[in-house]
Order: sequence, then structure tokens, then C-alpha cells
Amino acid sequence: MPDTPHAPGAFVAHTGTDVYGPGKVLAADGEHRRVRFVHFVATIRAHDLRAASPDETAQVTQWLRQKQKQHGGQW
Repeated sequence: MPDTPHAPGAFVAHTGTDVYGPGKVLAADGEHRRVRFVHFVATIRAHDLRAASPDETAQVTQWLRQKQKQHGGQW
């Protein structure tokens, strides 16, 4: 999936709202992306996402580390 926008593992944010917070793409299925946002997991169309800014990437990375430390497992 190298040519796929917002491939799994990419840090993203929603283009229309910041209510979701930044997130990390978990999976891609056609034009949809399964994204773990800081508040929940959602399926979003790829064109409704944008690359996360460096600050947003740092925020979600820190959040993921905190959850992994608290709960273990792969976040």
C-alpha cells in the first residue's frame, strides 16, 4: 500500500473538525481508514483526513505510550 494516502501507521487528523483529536491509522479498506483517535476509534474516508502536524503527532504518540504503560498491549 505504498501509494495509498494515510496508510496504516500514519498519524492523521480530521480535515473538518478537531473534536476527534489526532489519531493513528490502524487499517485501510479501499477509501476508508480505521483510525484510533485519542477519544475513540472510527472509520473515516481517507479524503476526510490530513497528515497530522508535528505537535499532533507528538500528542498522539505520548497518549499511545501512556495507554500502553497503563494497560499493556499494542495501542
